[in-house]
Amino acid sequence: MKLLLDSAKVDEIRYAIDAWDVDGVTTNPRHVRASGRPLRALLDEIAEAVGGTDKPVSVEVNPHLTDRAEIVRQGRELATISPNFVVKVGVSEVGCAAIRELAGHGIRVNATLIFSVAQAWHAARAGAAYISPFLGWKEQFGDPAAAFLGEVRAMLDQHGYQAEIIAAAVRNAAQMGDAAVAGAHCVTAGIDVYKDSFKHPFTTMGEGIFQNAWDETPGTNASSNGSGAPDTKAAVASAR
Repeated sequence: MKLLLDSAKVDEIRYAIDAWDVDGVTTNPRHVRASGRPLRALLDEIAEAVGGTDKPVSVEVNPHLTDRAEIVRQGRELATISPNFVVKVGVSEVGCAAIRELAGHGIRVNATLIFSVAQAWHAARAGAAYISPFLGWKEQFGDPAAAFLGEVRAMLDQHGYQAEIIAAAVRNAAQMGDAAVAGAHCVTAGIDVYKDSFKHPFTTMGEGIFQNAWDETPGTNASSNGSGAPDTKAAVASAR
């Protein structure tokens, strides 16, 4: 399962590339607003951050647009900014028509705001390269997100669609694990969610147990050379 960063902050994107070799980036209008940067300047900065890689970056068209021609026009403009850019379009009747036209021009599309298998099917049938079911939002209102992902994956496999699932709106490590088990091709989450996912209280407890054992073992901590390894030179000198 590919790891995508859900952010439009360039410093976070650079960190994720350096620390985790993140597989790509997803953005949305809320992330763009949170960056505090003008849209076009920000897109240029993100394009530079991923330049020279094959990491996809989902960039959304104006969510106010309801005219297919306008969605396609703006999508084509976004795609010219960077070869990494994937055009993000909300799923609707008009949105799927725009997805079909953009895909016909060879432009990759991420169909977003998917909350049903039927919506995922429409988007995949229209030629979307990625489909983004929102897990956190579904669970917030009592819908079973893990089963939903499995159903979407079964639909894609059953009918041979090539779209990749991006498990989106992921809020915690449990949802991340559910996405992996359900067969999502990618997961996207904020930087803090990923940082938390490396942690577990039992891991912290275990590290403390092993550190105490290390410190109480002769020849490890007390005579350490600072690297954590026994200081063999000191041991030889003391033997003399």
